[in-house]
Amino acid sequence: MGAFFGNPLLVFAVKRVLSAIPLVLLIIVVCFFLIQLAPGDPVAVLLGESNPTDAQIAELTARLGLDQPMHVQLWNYLTSVLRGDLGYSYVANGPVLDLIMQRVPATLILMLPALLIFTAIGVGVGLLVATRPQSFTDNAISVVAVLGYSIPVFVLGQLLLIVFAYWLGWFPAQGMRNLRAPNSGFGAFLDLMVHLALPALVLGTRYLAVNARFARASMIEALGQDYVTSARAQGLSEWQVRGQALRTAILPVITMLGINFADILTGTVLIEIVFGWPGLGRLMYDAIFGRDYPLLMGLFVIAAIGTVFVNAITDIVYSIVDPRVRQN
Repeated sequence: MGAFFGNPLLVFAVKRVLSAIPLVLLIIVVCFFLIQLAPGDPVAVLLGESNPTDAQIAELTARLGLDQPMHVQLWNYLTSVLRGDLGYSYVANGPVLDLIMQRVPATLILMLPALLIFTAIGVGVGLLVATRPQSFTDNAISVVAVLGYSIPVFVLGQLLLIVFAYWLGWFPAQGMRNLRAPNSGFGAFLDLMVHLALPALVLGTRYLAVNARFARASMIEALGQDYVTSARAQGLSEWQVRGQALRTAILPVITMLGINFADILTGTVLIEIVFGWPGLGRLMYDAIFGRDYPLLMGLFVIAAIGTVFVNAITDIVYSIVDPRVRQN
């Protein structure tokens, strides 16, 4: 026990994770009431145009628990979530958690390469041009970064589809796999990469632009600090000086990486719709238009838990790089 309390990093990490739990519960409560206030009747959607009788409507309403008071419904949902049960989707005809878990791999396959590769490229480019501010390269990269951040993903996605999928025919327009491609081995991997290229490029363009701008601004600020001037006065090489400045400059980039990673659900909705990618974003789109409230609520819960705890992990990593954070 003494070793635990004697480790400031471990204490900070535990406190940060524990503080995230009430926030998750609060987000679940808010999302629950927002779903309840949404227009439309899930019972009417399930029964469709079958001209149901009052007895059938009352039976389905009771089966879904919608005849109970609001606070009772909320309590039942919270206790179910704590048990790991996100409910049952009568529209998709399956447990909500299972439906979500089936789509997680597709979203991770799309998000992780785009996030990690293009973030690394963006940070590298930003740090490089920061050493030559206001140069032609710096100005050119700044213009490209602003354009990459400003163009909406659904517009860029459709432009790439028109050029590379329809005009040139280099890449497929929709989906994640070709049904005629091999199911395993290098052939399946190559088919996946071909389908992944365009949506990952569209998603990664935003990451590259944001991180290039953040890394550039942070590095320029770090190189202007007094300790950098002192290091140069002591005769350190320019590479050693930049290495010291990098430790400070990388902190905002870590924060932005955490924010981008937490965007794993909401950030892919439009891209998955444009490219027909079978991930969580597409599942959310189908749940909204199908008025599948249990599934939609389950997606909100997963997004809330992921966002809050990724931010907590980001703070922990931030505290490792800059121990002063633990004192706040």
